[in-house]
Amino acid sequence: MLSDPIADMLTRIRNAVRVRHAVVDMPLSKVKRGVADVLKREGYIWDWEEIQAQPVNILRIHLKYGPNGEQVIRHIKRISKPGRRIYSKVQELRPVLGGLGIAVLSTNRGVLSDREARTQKVGGEVLCEVW
Repeated sequence: MLSDPIADMLTRIRNAVRVRHAVVDMPLSKVKRGVADVLKREGYIWDWEEIQAQPVNILRIHLKYGPNGEQVIRHIKRISKPGRRIYSKVQELRPVLGGLGIAVLSTNRGVLSDREARTQKVGGEVLCEVW
């Protein structure tokens, strides 16, 4: 049993990007599906899919690279951890890396990027930052 499944997801993505894998697989959960959906909407991955398996379904993420093989995801970092939760009000949300990156938040309206959260005027738990 993992103590922090979101950190495991981010580590799997980070490791797969470093060795230039096309896809990365991990156990599925609703929050992981939400994070993958945000990464797709913001253009950091090509797509994600849910694969039926036993005992746990699998989330497969299709990673994205530039035309010359450069990494689209250069940095992915867990912010809120099980030992120290980080929450942010909508007024406290600042653009990541001057707007070049995103923060992924878990809100009462689902998992959103910081841009979407500011548009919808909701705050929440800051799960991770990506650029």
